[in-house]
Amino acid sequence: MSYIQHGTSAFRKTSLALFAGGFNTFAILYYTQPLLPEFSKEFGIPPVTASLSLSLTTLVLAFSMIIVGSLSESWGRKPIMASAMVTASILTLITAFAPNFHTLLVFRIILGAVLAGLPAIAMAYLGEEIAPSSLGAVMGLYISGNSIGGMGGRVITGIFTDLWNWRIAVAVIGLLGLIFSVFFVILLPPSRHFHARPLRFKSLLHSLGSQFKDPGMVILFTLGFLLMGSFVTLYNYIGYQLIAPPYSLSQTVVGFIFIVYIAGTFSSTWMGKMADTHGRPLMLGIGLLVFLSGALLTLSPLLAVKIAGIIIFTFGFFGAHSIASSWIGIRATHDKAQASSLYLFFYYGGSSIGGTLGGTFWGMYGWNGVIGLIASFLVVALMLSLLLARLNHQKAVA
Repeated sequence: MSYIQHGTSAFRKTSLALFAGGFNTFAILYYTQPLLPEFSKEFGIPPVTASLSLSLTTLVLAFSMIIVGSLSESWGRKPIMASAMVTASILTLITAFAPNFHTLLVFRIILGAVLAGLPAIAMAYLGEEIAPSSLGAVMGLYISGNSIGGMGGRVITGIFTDLWNWRIAVAVIGLLGLIFSVFFVILLPPSRHFHARPLRFKSLLHSLGSQFKDPGMVILFTLGFLLMGSFVTLYNYIGYQLIAPPYSLSQTVVGFIFIVYIAGTFSSTWMGKMADTHGRPLMLGIGLLVFLSGALLTLSPLLAVKIAGIIIFTFGFFGAHSIASSWIGIRATHDKAQASSLYLFFYYGGSSIGGTLGGTFWGMYGWNGVIGLIASFLVVALMLSLLLARLNHQKAVA
């Protein structure tokens, strides 16, 4: 059977379905981010505790994706992804009625386990069904769905929180999630190149361990950790800075700050295509440099420069992430779903650890401390990208 090619009806349906899936995943996963100051105010908790509403979710998500990705090798791709989207949307609706912060955390922890069903499998599905020459473009569209979902979820949350309260905002996110879930189920073509295998945990552990035998895969896993750790750290705590003097912005205005995710929507698709044309090593390095430059610009006290820095920061992140994530599907020689799950395990592990660690740096050193942590992550990422480029060259000439 032929693979799905760019320009075909199947490619358009797949792109739209994965765009809807990416939107839903990020909107539901990150709607708490602009609400952290609200949680601090309503529940009387410090920023680092409020951040657990995101950090614990991503931590459970990280571990769950390894299991779900492996289950999909036996149970199939689309059924698990569709079930995850519907269940996560329902859980989000329930979370709107949480009576206290501890209950909210329980719902968010369960959500992390459920939500793993889509990101753990989406990259494997694309790697199996899309022609290699078209993979960069469709992966970019999937990542752009992530960026628009992250942006839309945060903007909607900010608006509805100011108009009513955070509970109404969360309920709206849940209802939107159900709508996007329907689009996903209708549009996504069934797998044509998937071959079910019996689930054997011994062979699962062996295949997971074998992914670490390739130094290039280890570097990609580590890059996922550093990229997402940096990204979430900035967005977790920028709200605290912007609602405080001298800026004193409202929740609605802070929510609209996340509209800069549009830059990520463009960069993920454009840099994915550029990577197909000019090579992944070059474009990954460029993306990381842009990422770091944006972070450093946010140190400026001028609001306009700070916002410009966030835009550049977001552009670099989504561009670098789209390249690194698509590289996993190409470099993995076997068990692509497990390889994708491991990448996302480190990716969301970075979100959890980096996001929480950022709270400590925020409490001790303020915004300079947050950016210092991010900069150290990205300098290491740049060094690893150079090593990955060297390994890629050696593999090409071998």
